[in-house]
Order: sequence, then structure tokens, then C-alpha cells
Amino acid sequence: MTSTTTSLSAGEARRITLAAQGFSRRMPDAVASRHLHRAMDRLGVLQIDSVNVFARSHYMPMFSRLGAYDTSLLDRSFLSRTTHYVEYLAHEAAFMPVEDWALWDFRMRAWRDRASRPDSWMHANARTLDWVRAELRDRGPLRPADLRDDAPRERGPWWDWDAAKSALEHLWRCGEVAIAGRIGFERRYGLAEQIVPADVLAAPVAEQDAVRELVRRAARSYGVSTVADLNDYYRFRDQSAVRAAVADLVDAGELEPVTVRGWDRGGRAASAWRHRDAALPRRIDRAALLTPFDPVVWFRDRALRVFDFDYRIEIYVPAHKRRYGYYSLPVLVGDRIVARTDLKADRAASVLRVQSAWWEPQARPEADAPRIAEELVRAAAWQGLERISVSGWGDATDAVARALHGGEAPLDRHAHPRE
Repeated sequence: MTSTTTSLSAGEARRITLAAQGFSRRMPDAVASRHLHRAMDRLGVLQIDSVNVFARSHYMPMFSRLGAYDTSLLDRSFLSRTTHYVEYLAHEAAFMPVEDWALWDFRMRAWRDRASRPDSWMHANARTLDWVRAELRDRGPLRPADLRDDAPRERGPWWDWDAAKSALEHLWRCGEVAIAGRIGFERRYGLAEQIVPADVLAAPVAEQDAVRELVRRAARSYGVSTVADLNDYYRFRDQSAVRAAVADLVDAGELEPVTVRGWDRGGRAASAWRHRDAALPRRIDRAALLTPFDPVVWFRDRALRVFDFDYRIEIYVPAHKRRYGYYSLPVLVGDRIVARTDLKADRAASVLRVQSAWWEPQARPEADAPRIAEELVRAAAWQGLERISVSGWGDATDAVARALHGGEAPLDRHAHPRE
């Protein structure tokens, strides 16, 4: 790194990141499919999670960036069998452009190499795998339940229903099987050649080239990032390969070395890289509820470094030990994460329940509470809920309740879930 390396403040790095993630753009008056596709161009992947207390995670990043939208638009583009997107382990399980299948050949080959070992699960369950392959070949894409319904009538010692379900997952990881959309939230599995275009399957990308391309995309999606950030975006296992990709991209003029003041825990500037297309807006004037699996916060080390936001999900913490709630959502106002709130969509009562709300140290409660209230009203409307109820659990609940009442939102108060 030379003496000409650009220096950025922590605030500038935050604004670059949020702009790269789409938060500096004006929300459309009416969301159309093209807006979802443009957002995906910036994100690269859309992580999937099954928790549905407020809204499933893959719906949330589009809401955060675009505002309220008809989720059937996303269903048609992502969950139905389409030519646009497919699922793979391109972070955790995530939607990605179908043409990216070729970029992940190196990860699929690694799974296949492990599967070929004599002590592997796939080696021990070869007969089940062959049966599953034959079913998919003969019948086309199937749900796991479809396989169960057509299971061998003479269930000998080789047949095991759980093994058949596991076979689908193993074949998917190895690239033999792809996801042909979902019915509800249930996957439909098919042979890769039934789902992925032939020209994509015929052109796997070499590992070094794939890593370089994915690092380039991660750098563009983050705007400014460290090697650790780039390593996490697509969950690489070999940070040395990421460093080599960064060096290639610097030589090609796509990445610029920078230092970010305040990103080092010792108070010094930290080494990072800025993508050549990254814009630095003067300000970010947006408020948004974020899913825990939004790229803005999904890498917890980066969330702490960029936003001073120490974040852990408490789903697996016993209820009486939770500090913030079952599934607390980070709340963005401007370029700061100012609060976290645990939301529940009570559809039977048509109520959005704010089960807890907590300020972060960087909050400005008097100014931020009305912005949070506006987002809660927007969230309730998006989910088709008629009222908002706020508990007393959390140091931000009173301010948020007052802001909602001042805005004349239909409002109740309720006891927090631990009472």
C-alpha cells in the first residue's frame, strides 16, 4: 500500500456502503418486477430463512429498499419455476441469478469430492441416491412428499424416508440437483439439467476465475470492505484466494486501496478496498427495518465495525434469558443503526405487535422515534395489519408509542412477552 492511499472516515464508509446497497435511491411510487431485479443486481444474493414471525427474511430486503410491495411479485420471480433465479449455497441457502450456477462449480466439486470418500454419507446410501435420481429423471421436479408417496412398496433394509430427503439435499449441494421453485415454502427438486440452462451447465467457471468474479461482485455490493468482509459475502473458506483476487482487481483498476479511520479496534485506520463504482453521497436520508440476514448486517463483525452495532439473534436463547427478543430487527435511520425491535405479525387479530424496542448508543431518540413510527406504520400496512400494539419491554417503547399516537396510528399497548 502506497502513500497515495485514500483515507475515509467511518461516516464516509457507512454512506458508501448504504449507497452501494441501494439506500441512497428514491423509493418507487409503485414497485414493479424490474425494481426487484435491479435490487438483486446490487445484492447479488437473497438469503432464505424459514422464520415467519413478522415476514420471511427473503421478502425483507426488498421492503427495506423499495418500500411496501406485493410479495406475489417476488414469488413469481424467485419461488416459482422461472428462468431468472435459482437456489444455492451462495452465502447460506440463497436465491441467486440462474446464470451464476456456473460460478459455483468449484463449491459443487468440493461437495462431490467429499461424497466420493468411502466413509461418506453418500457412499453409504448409494442405493437411495440412485433411486432418487431415477425418480427425478422419470417424473421431473418433485417435492419430498412426492417421493414419499411413490416410495418402494417393499421397503427393504435399504429404504429410509429420512435418507431419501437427505439424498435430495446432498445431490443439491453436489450440483446434480437444483431447486425448481417452491410450493408454499416447500422446495421442488429436479435434476440440474431439467432446471439450469444447458449453456450454463456446459460452461463451468474455473475456481480462480470464479473467486475473482465473486470477490468483484462482493466489493461492488459493499462499496468499501476489508478482506474479511469480502471473504464472508459468499462464504469462502480460503481467505488467501480472496487476497489473490483482491490483488488482481487492484491491478485491473477495479478496486482502490483505502484506509478507514475508526475501523481498527485500536483507534487506528484499517486497510480496506473501495470499488471504482462506489459513490459517496453527502447524506443518507432513509429509515428502514432490516432483516437479520440483510447484507448490511449479516456479517456480525462488519456490523460492529461499520455501525458500532453488536448484534446476535436470540432465537435459540431461552425466553427468560433474551435481552432484546426472539427475532429483533435492526432499525436504520440515516446512516446509523439506531434501535432494534422485535416484531410479530398477529394475523388473527390483524395487529403488528412491537414486542420490544431498544435504543442503540448512537440513537437520537427525539428525532429517531418519529422515523421509526413511520416505518412501523408502513410495515403494518405492507403486511395487511390494521393496528399496532407496543409492549413496555425496552427503553425505546415509550418514545415509539408516543410517536405512533402522535401520528394517529391505531395503537394499543400490551404486556411484553416475558410477563
